[in-house]
Amino acid sequence: MSKNISELSGRKGLKENLFEEIGLLAKNTGTPSVAELEALADKFLIGKANVYGSASFYDFTREENRGKKVYVCNGTACLCAGTQDKVKETLKGKFKEEEIGEMCCLGRCHENSAFFYDGRNYSGQDIEDFNPGIQTAMDHYHIECHGTQVLTADPLPVDEYYQIFLDALKKKPEEVLAEIKTSNVRGRGGAGFPMWFKLDACAKEKSETKYIVCNADEGDPGAYSDRYLLEKQPHAVLMGMMLAGYVTGANWGVLYIRAEYPESINIIEEELVKLYDAGWLGENIKDTGFNFDFKLIKAQGAYICGEETALLNSIEGQRPEVRVRPPFPAQKGLFNKPTIVNNVETLACLPWIMKNGGEAYAKIGNGKSTGTKLVSLDSGFYRPGMYEVDMGTPLSTVVNDLGQGFSRKTKALHIGGPLGGMVPVSKIDSLDVSFESFAEGGFLLGHASVVSIPEDFPMVKYIEHLFEFTAHESCGKCFPCRLGSTRGAEMFNKAQHTDYKLERQLVDDLLETMEIGSLCALGGGLPLPIKNALQYFNGELKEYFI
Repeated sequence: MSKNISELSGRKGLKENLFEEIGLLAKNTGTPSVAELEALADKFLIGKANVYGSASFYDFTREENRGKKVYVCNGTACLCAGTQDKVKETLKGKFKEEEIGEMCCLGRCHENSAFFYDGRNYSGQDIEDFNPGIQTAMDHYHIECHGTQVLTADPLPVDEYYQIFLDALKKKPEEVLAEIKTSNVRGRGGAGFPMWFKLDACAKEKSETKYIVCNADEGDPGAYSDRYLLEKQPHAVLMGMMLAGYVTGANWGVLYIRAEYPESINIIEEELVKLYDAGWLGENIKDTGFNFDFKLIKAQGAYICGEETALLNSIEGQRPEVRVRPPFPAQKGLFNKPTIVNNVETLACLPWIMKNGGEAYAKIGNGKSTGTKLVSLDSGFYRPGMYEVDMGTPLSTVVNDLGQGFSRKTKALHIGGPLGGMVPVSKIDSLDVSFESFAEGGFLLGHASVVSIPEDFPMVKYIEHLFEFTAHESCGKCFPCRLGSTRGAEMFNKAQHTDYKLERQLVDDLLETMEIGSLCALGGGLPLPIKNALQYFNGELKEYFI
């Protein structure tokens, strides 16, 4: 992290944003020219190498992206479904091969066959009669609540809904914080960290400028809960950010939404215009004396930006490398100002908490895991879709009752994204949807996205896929992640295609090095599902080892 670059990038605030301008330069051709990047460096008084280093990192601004017109999803759910080869072959009949790129993941895990073209996502049967000149309707998926409706209730009219916010402003910020603390809502992006602790730390910092950043860079293949909220419950997210701003003394909210979710971006843009027009945003909101503005930033394809400090570097136009902590973002975050970074689902819980009280929220769930959790089921179920369940709900209820069982022979569930737990089907009955249950079982709940791994999908190939994903998405700052993931992918690929045999001690040492030595959860978290696979699928994998 360069403090000087953070300050230079922040000179213009959020109204003129370096990262946003890099993306705009890449919009028509797929990548900015060298001359355009040099002009941008001069404009922001930043070194040319810094601007080029940033532009060359992202999937949709790097030179390799030049000329791409259509993108095929290469996410884990689509990989397991086996649909993407057909999608590529069909698209080759309509585009030149060099015009076809890849994206990961489009959040169409419920029906697969996903691809992106001209600002829209397509999936399911769309490929059968795809015509580049004709747009199809948005996708549909099953949505259901099993328990308390915190995030799946029918949205209220905007003016009625935002009375919750006006009522909160009648209280002192510390009183609002007390309700959040009582609720014990924990980070839904994977870490499970108590939300109130971050808010309290930021509130105590003295600064004229503070930021609330919504991490909507939901890159976990198999997950589409954040996408659901942005598109179906946008005001729960927006009001959650406004409430967090009131608690901490922040007057700016930044929504960092992944480019792979174009519909989410469009819907949030439309709803923000409505809020400004209705007087719910800007200066002196509804004569309360509270000011709050939003900035929406379209990401450019980088899973690592789901890590909060890499995300902050990205917004600043820097290469999205993970920062060493301390200082934590609550003390020095965006443009070196106190900043809160929370994911979509975490923030979306706040309006319900303020309406019903922290104690009511704390009564939902199980022990330290309070409230509800959104669970995304992929196409490997008879009824894939989005399910809201009370924390503590048996995993078997989610799989057998809500998802109505497996639509294909399945041997494992990869839950919580690429860094989540690899749960063999034999363990489903022993787990419930809570942070503690998964941790005690040796797994990780994470985002609660569920990718079902077919019985006939080789686990050795799946492990190689996880290493490859990490190698591609690594920010490169620390060697254990950058080199470890690359070596891991090479080893498991070689074991499949040559007479090379893996050494268990060597694999264990590699995983331990990544787990202990990596700067963030990308390299540090990858070993968990691989260890799970080695433990529970040893019979299948042993032929690849000495």
